[in-house]
Amino acid sequence: MKNYLEKLLKQAKAASFKLAGLTTAQKNRALKNMAKALLANRKFILNQNKKDLVRASADKEKSQFIDRLSLNNKRIKEMSDSLLAVAALQDPVGRVFYQNVRPNRIKIQKIRVPVGVVLIVYEARPNVTSDCIGLLFKSSNVGILRGSKGAFYSNQAIAKVLNRAIESSRIDFKPFFVVSKLDHKTVDLLLKQDAYIDMVIPRGGESLIRQVAKTSTIPVIKHYKGVCHIFVDASADQPKALKICLNAKVQRPSVCNAVETILVDEAIASEFIPLLKKELDRFKVEIRADQRSRKIISSLKKAKEADWSSEYLGLIVSLKVVKNISQAIEHVNKYGSRHTDSIITRDKANAEKFLKQVDSACCFLNISTRFSDGYQFGLGAEIGISTDKLHARGPMGLEELTTYKWIARGNGQIRK
Repeated sequence: MKNYLEKLLKQAKAASFKLAGLTTAQKNRALKNMAKALLANRKFILNQNKKDLVRASADKEKSQFIDRLSLNNKRIKEMSDSLLAVAALQDPVGRVFYQNVRPNRIKIQKIRVPVGVVLIVYEARPNVTSDCIGLLFKSSNVGILRGSKGAFYSNQAIAKVLNRAIESSRIDFKPFFVVSKLDHKTVDLLLKQDAYIDMVIPRGGESLIRQVAKTSTIPVIKHYKGVCHIFVDASADQPKALKICLNAKVQRPSVCNAVETILVDEAIASEFIPLLKKELDRFKVEIRADQRSRKIISSLKKAKEADWSSEYLGLIVSLKVVKNISQAIEHVNKYGSRHTDSIITRDKANAEKFLKQVDSACCFLNISTRFSDGYQFGLGAEIGISTDKLHARGPMGLEELTTYKWIARGNGQIRK
């Protein structure tokens, strides 16, 4: 184990210096080849994915797990499209975003550079493998990817296909490494390798992320969970609000940007809540409601205090009637996870108040929380979502995978 990791880490560090020297054209050519390779090898990838699905079924994994693990032609096409989108984005590496010429004629520049070597620890979502590889490669970062046992065959298949595409692009070194050792000791050892690894991004459930943050001696970019809210304001266009709430809950309930709590202004609660229940009932969504909501519909299940801070990741939603927008904001800031929160309103003043005062990475107006996504933001894909405030926040794309260095150019000046 020790020899395996030592060799991998040394290769990764050496590759980071080579990768920093590739041109944008070289990277884009490789990304396009990688996108083509996914489509050309979809049968192989799907066959390997079936092995993971068979094991998941035998282990009686939950439906949410199966959904995240499953690949199909549509999802592979989305993975391919994501790589093409990343190739089309502006390369942040080398971009000058501050410069100044001093009185002594020294020219000062601040330029974007790759972070270096990035460790991704993630659970059973095979699309994460290609998304992360694409973003890391375009931003000239070497990736060490350690997926879960549940997606082992899928991850290895995707890595094999993408590695061949890299080789066909005439790049003579490996720019990413998918770890084949699956025991927990491997992760613990990697999280202590601050001499080789510059940043860690965990992607998965709250328990995984907390364990990574607790163990790591390397800076960790993270979000613990997605307790996302929608506040339906008194002035909301109710048909639009119903569509948005339904989409945010049922379109893909197992992901971190699905809505978990819906807040309704008391002025429209008696009218809106029965309509909302009717829509949610179509998809068998369980509603856990506060006392005021249950006065409107007595059959609703009573919410407990823990429900207001729960990430269900399934067909459950909590529901609460609030007095006004101020109470809605207070609730979101108290119980939310600083991930994504949306207001549905036609009142411009209330819209601005919500967008300014809610302390979350993503604040939305009149759209579903499901749009909290790097691809939807035009980032090509995302390496993860951060609810931290340093150094990245929200969906992390290419720019968030860079740091900077200072360049000073002179002509013999000395300091007096």
